[in-house]
Amino acid sequence: MKISNLPYLEPYTTRDSRHRCPRCNHARTFTFYIDPETGKPIHRTVGRCDREIKCGYHYTPREYYRDNLPLCGDLFDGNQSKGNGEQISGNGKQISRNGKFSDKTVVTGDLFGVNSNQSGMNNNQSETIDYIKILDEKIDCISHRYVICSKSSDSNFVSFLYDHFPGERIEEAIDRYALGATRNRRVIFWQIDNDDNVRTGKIMQYNPLTGKRVRNERGGINWVHNILKKRSYVFQNYNLCQCYFGEHLLKLYPNKPVAIVEAEKTAVIGSIHTPDFIWLAAGNLNGLNVPKSRVLRDRNVMLFPDAGCYEKWAEKIKRISREVNCTMEVSDVVEKHATEEQLINGYDLPIML
Repeated sequence: MKISNLPYLEPYTTRDSRHRCPRCNHARTFTFYIDPETGKPIHRTVGRCDREIKCGYHYTPREYYRDNLPLCGDLFDGNQSKGNGEQISGNGKQISRNGKFSDKTVVTGDLFGVNSNQSGMNNNQSETIDYIKILDEKIDCISHRYVICSKSSDSNFVSFLYDHFPGERIEEAIDRYALGATRNRRVIFWQIDNDDNVRTGKIMQYNPLTGKRVRNERGGINWVHNILKKRSYVFQNYNLCQCYFGEHLLKLYPNKPVAIVEAEKTAVIGSIHTPDFIWLAAGNLNGLNVPKSRVLRDRNVMLFPDAGCYEKWAEKIKRISREVNCTMEVSDVVEKHATEEQLINGYDLPIML
């Protein structure tokens, strides 16, 4: 009998109404969430373990539906999602544990340890545990599946890169930053944090000949989490907490110095031209701040603000250096070499490279 219009925890009747927990593997400790339409469990992994202290597993319907939305074209189909016109175009490559993509595996539903084709949970539970922790801390994230299926060199931005840099270096940058593309050749700059959680993706169009951003009346920027909001109710209250673009690279290179620029485009080009740094992007002038900079603890950081913004970032690092234990300097290389026109237009580091 349907109890409500929303998913609900299976009522207790007998010991058989409690099941084996997919995380701790204890029998008769797991309560399924029930689909109100069918009266059956939503999925064998969707539920709560009674061993709250020793296990604490709790995978909600909202999390499950969010992780298992349609992939690729179904999500970014312009005909179904009025107003955004985006459709991911990717090659379905998988991400390996070192942050690289690999074509030796296929995209399935078992990211975060969920696989409907197996009788038991994936033996490696680390991704599921980390994901639940993030949700408990009220920072919403996007399934890695969208990053995987969007990975592509078929964007105008990457086309511009191929006219100026060696192909091998560009392919390394695509893997390094998990660059994606939409069907209309916009690039997707994914924001992946230091714990490999996907915060959002910034979607932008570039002129393939000049490498300049194509703007429109709205600025020419779209966001993956905004597209998801239009497609599914589970994203309506998405709590976005942005991180630095490229932040996931910090743990891969613990001894490398860090360079921070404003634009994602500049970070990618900087990584190709000068790989001795870990290149991060703040996203905009105000994207450099204390909360995002906490991951820079004990790091040596060099800032490369756009032309005309040196003083603003020099002022910002006073507070960041005071609250975050890192060594941070501001480079004036752009400021010194930019022409008066470039200062007015806010040119960035690539004019110096």
